[in-house]
Amino acid sequence: MTAGFGFERLHHVQLDMPAGAEELCRAFWAGVLGMTEIEKPPVLAARGGCWFRGGGVEVHLGVVADFTPSARAHPGILVNGLDGLAARLAAHGHRVVRDGNLPGYRRFHCTDGLGNRLEFLEPEPVG
Repeated sequence: MTAGFGFERLHHVQLDMPAGAEELCRAFWAGVLGMTEIEKPPVLAARGGCWFRGGGVEVHLGVVADFTPSARAHPGILVNGLDGLAARLAAHGHRVVRDGNLPGYRRFHCTDGLGNRLEFLEPEPVG
C-alpha cells in the first residue's frame, strides 16, 4: 500500500474500434478466443461497442470516430496453453509473431480482426 491506497488488479482493458464493427469483434473475441460477451449497461450500450470476459480477463471495445489501431499499445494477456492458443489463432487466419525477448516468459503478438495489437504470454517452466 502506498500513500493510503493499494492496487488490487486490473479490472478491464479498453480497445478502440470503428462504428459498426461489433460483429467483427464478436467473431474474434467470442468466436476465436471463446470469451463470453457481457451486456453493457444501457447508457453505455447506446454508444456502440461490446464487452467480453474470459477467465480473469475483461476486454471492452469502444467506438471512436477516427479509428486507427495502435502500432505499439497493447494489452498483455497471461495465458496457460500458449501453443494451443497460437495454433487456434493461426487456424483462424491470424498471424502469430513469436517473441523471445522477455526473460521468464514465452510470448507472441497478433492482432484482432480490427488490427488492435495483442500480446499473449505464459511463464517459462521452472526447473
